[in-house]
Amino acid sequence: MPGEIVGYIRVSSIGQNTDRQLFGVELDKSFTDKASGKSTDRPQLKAMLEYIREGDRLLVHSTDRLARTAVELLGLVEDLTSKKITVEFVSQNLIYNGDDSPMSKFMLTMLAAVAQLETGNTFERQREGIALAKKRGVYKGRKAALNKQQVFEIKERISKGHKKTHIANDFGVCTETLYKHLRA
Repeated sequence: MPGEIVGYIRVSSIGQNTDRQLFGVELDKSFTDKASGKSTDRPQLKAMLEYIREGDRLLVHSTDRLARTAVELLGLVEDLTSKKITVEFVSQNLIYNGDDSPMSKFMLTMLAAVAQLETGNTFERQREGIALAKKRGVYKGRKAALNKQQVFEIKERISKGHKKTHIANDFGVCTETLYKHLRA
């Protein structure tokens, strides 16, 4: 009996849209993280790794959605395929099942290295741009996630005994952002 088709979707922040990833692909189960890929310490990635089993197929939009570094990507794919789980990167048309040729392993390594390089280049360009903007006096920093009225409403709800995690979800922010605004 064939296993399940499991999808893993990741975007870097809450405000980003997941619709383009695995669009139109029929999945038995999917796991979605709205978190940075800089670490594999993501709740839905962990849940997917606990859920998936021998004979299943894991579908991911692209290699950079599963991991940002070559080491992490290669480790995850090797771990999954050693458990007889097929890993498929849909947009790159790459499939790994443990019986992979040296060329397919090379391709995965190269794609992972290119993704890691691009991530590093993006952060470097961002730092350079911010430094130049600061020199010109036009850097204002990131826009606040919550305005003064929202912080006021949050404080009222907290005083009424509402849970902070529920409040954060209602306002579309993580609990750390909520705490940061409460401290300010």
